Amino acid sequence: MNTGSAEQRSTMSGATRFLPLLVLLFVGSGAAALIYEIVWFQMLSQIVGSSSISLGVLLAIFMGGMCIGSVGLSYVIPARIHPLRVYATLELAIGLLGLLVLVALPWVDSLYRLIGGSGMGGLAARAFLCALVLLPPTILMGATLPAIARWVEATPKGVSWLGFFYGGNIAGAVFGSLLAGFFLLRVHDIAVATLTAVVINLTVAAMGFLLAELKAHEANTNADDPVATSVPPGAWPVLVAIGLSGMTALGAEVVWARLLSLTLGGTVYTFSLILAAFLIGLGTGSGVGSFLARTIRNPRAALGVCQLLVMGALAWAAYALTTALPYWPIDPSLASTPANNFQIDLVRCLLTVTPGAMLWGLSFPFALAAVASDGQDAGHLVGRVYAANTVGAIVGALSVSLLLIGDIGTQQTQRVLIGMAGVSSLILLAPSGLLGSFRQLTLDVRSLARAAVIVVIAVAAANTVAPVPGLLVAYGRYAATWVRSVGDIIYVGEGTHASLAVSRETNGVLSYHNAGKIQASSFPQDMRLQRMLGHFTTLVPDDPSSVLVIGMGAGVTAGAVSIDPRVDKVTIAEIEPLVPEVVSEYFSDHNFAVADNPKVQFRIDDGRHFLLTTDETFDAITSDPLDPWVKGAANLYTLEFWELVRQRLNPGGVVTVFVQLYEAGIEAVKSEIATFLEAFPYGTIWANTINGQGYDLVLMGRLEPTPIDVAAWDERLRQPEYGPIRESLSEVGINSALDLLATYSGRVNELGPWLEDAQINRDRNLRLQYLAGLGINRYEQDLIYREMLSYITYPEELFVGPEGSLGWLRGVITGSTLP
Repeated sequence: MNTGSAEQRSTMSGATRFLPLLVLLFVGSGAAALIYEIVWFQMLSQIVGSSSISLGVLLAIFMGGMCIGSVGLSYVIPARIHPLRVYATLELAIGLLGLLVLVALPWVDSLYRLIGGSGMGGLAARAFLCALVLLPPTILMGATLPAIARWVEATPKGVSWLGFFYGGNIAGAVFGSLLAGFFLLRVHDIAVATLTAVVINLTVAAMGFLLAELKAHEANTNADDPVATSVPPGAWPVLVAIGLSGMTALGAEVVWARLLSLTLGGTVYTFSLILAAFLIGLGTGSGVGSFLARTIRNPRAALGVCQLLVMGALAWAAYALTTALPYWPIDPSLASTPANNFQIDLVRCLLTVTPGAMLWGLSFPFALAAVASDGQDAGHLVGRVYAANTVGAIVGALSVSLLLIGDIGTQQTQRVLIGMAGVSSLILLAPSGLLGSFRQLTLDVRSLARAAVIVVIAVAAANTVAPVPGLLVAYGRYAATWVRSVGDIIYVGEGTHASLAVSRETNGVLSYHNAGKIQASSFPQDMRLQRMLGHFTTLVPDDPSSVLVIGMGAGVTAGAVSIDPRVDKVTIAEIEPLVPEVVSEYFSDHNFAVADNPKVQFRIDDGRHFLLTTDETFDAITSDPLDPWVKGAANLYTLEFWELVRQRLNPGGVVTVFVQLYEAGIEAVKSEIATFLEAFPYGTIWANTINGQGYDLVLMGRLEPTPIDVAAWDERLRQPEYGPIRESLSEVGINSALDLLATYSGRVNELGPWLEDAQINRDRNLRLQYLAGLGINRYEQDLIYREMLSYITYPEELFVGPEGSLGWLRGVITGSTLP
């Protein structure tokens, strides 16, 4: 094989002095790429939806673009062009495209409104839109490492530098993920975050062009030789193994994120910490592997050993997630500041994620060294390894998130991942990895012995994986504080989008758990809120024949809506397919068997995506999504979302939404209320209290300032067909129309001064999820309620009716009369 001229060797040797600086440039590339990824996923999820299918399409296209770029560069860009100039041009183009995506987003939104929908056609539209936005910049991102690979020799020692570049890229990604999650998007918005990434790209590009001018490049004269561009003999086992490694890595990351979000609370900050911990492990492993790959005698065997150790790392992570961490004696509410909890959370993330991530990081430079040989085009070499790893990562992430967790649960999924790591190890160690290619497979006693040992280790590791504890699914970050509680977890289920649980107290009270907390229950205070939410939705409009319910929960609100005799059709938009069947089995006695009501139809979809893609309008809409601190839930509280709701309301229509005063903080509550009232200036607030103390609220928005006729309400509720509604209200302590209306707690006219410093939650900043994420462990519900009450006056023009009734309402609302 032609190994190149002495002159080329000398040139390459002289170029090595720039390699440490190139590592720094890759740090910048990685930081910008992660900022873009977070921003683009946030923007596009508001358009194509937050379902697992939509996010899976986003991920597949994002990583698919990087795969295309990694393979395609060496075929499109001739080796004679200076690698640094190619790299700098790519960075410049990425920055310009990043800016273009930001500017073009409104047109993308308009396009999706025209072509979006449900079913296979809707899925194709989502894929087309994501590809239109993501493929151009991600193809360029994927091409950066193969581009710079041509600056080094295609030898084990030379390509070890590519491991350093890869590690630097990951180090930058750690910085970018934390910068975006904890500062740029928390304090600013997607525009500032995007411009920050663009500036990084332009800086890296400028430095790349400068270095290209300082050092000439002598192209590998063999770069276009068929030998230089072909797959080396014996490389296929390595490519398959590194593909399986990527599959295992991304599949594990999905499982770990699912379980850690229960343990830590599924805030935007938690996911930033999980991603950072994973990337820290990858970067550390890549750096160590790059050092070792320079001198190790058999990098293929080293890669096989890494995959062998991955099985142990997966077993360790499973132990930490299901047996250890949930029972650590930690009460998050005791922390004096959110930063205290973030520190503990980062330690738990690192403890769980880092061992496996380090091994996957080690694997990449070992794979490069295993397939490297003199005379090859380094761009082709790196592109193949990177592409194989990326394809595996795509398959792993999609199969685990869309299929495995929902079908077989996290326990069996982790066992499957251990088996995949075992297969990767078998390919490399017994027998083909050590003795040649697949076509030269040689069996001997030692090979069979190695295979037997690997199988035994895989089976042993898989058998250590325990099921996810019901206590963790039910109570999440507070699981340890409930260990000695009275009551039973009577159901645990893992769906495609969420982990669910149902618990029963000794007194028979049922609780529905989602996102690691009680979302609904048959406790009196919760039943009161859920019934208020449903009955306000249908009692206020003149003709509530068609009603949309966003988020099913335990079905109590939907049930309250369904028993109104004027309601002909109830559409329930629920993102998790498991919810209706669970609720039907356990909560039918509390929700009027709503799942079996012929008026009711289900749409398994993200509520926002459903509204965006339907032409249907409604007489009333009620929304009871997950807590706003849950990552992604703030999409259902933005000003743009409420404006979309307005578009789907018929004249005289009403919209209601639940707002919790606990686990939020006053800043988050103000943001929710101010955003809603900006979209619905005639909106009103109604309180659900416990013995007069604040607990939660119902916000009600209307398109017109129509007064509420107290006498008409009272007369309506006295009619025989409204008997089920009277009974429903009396069960929660509301015995008349006046009792229900006496829960009035304000509107924009009175609360304007209190809301002056409120931050509006918009699509471009999702400010609420950052505020609520900081207040997740704050229990200030009565303090917030008392502050609100200090601004409340009686709304003279809101109610009309007999003076006696109005006088009683005036007394209760102003506090001069006991309710």
